[in-house]
Amino acid sequence: MARVTSKRQVTIPKAIADRYRIVSGDEIEFLPAGDAIRVERTGAEHQGLGREQRLQRFDQATERQRARQKRPQRRTPDGRGWSREELYERADAR
Repeated sequence: MARVTSKRQVTIPKAIADRYRIVSGDEIEFLPAGDAIRVERTGAEHQGLGREQRLQRFDQATERQRARQKRPQRRTPDGRGWSREELYERADAR
C-alpha cells in the first residue's frame, strides 16, 4: 500500500514498478475512473521501443489507415455505417 506525503506525492510500490517497467523519469498521468483513480504512463517510450521501432509502427498504422480509407463505405440510413444486426453477427462469429 502506498501513502500520500504532505507534498501529495505517492511512491509506486517496487513490485508494481517492476511489473509495468516504470522507471525514474517516466511520466504518469492520474485519470478519474468513477470512484477510482487510474494511473497510466504517457508516451511511446513506456513500451520500451526505440525511435526506429516507433517510426516503423507509425508507418504500419498509417498504411492500415490508408487501406481502410480506400474501401468503399457502406452507410445505413442513419449514417452510422453499421447496423445492430451486423454487431450481433460479428459477436457470434468470434
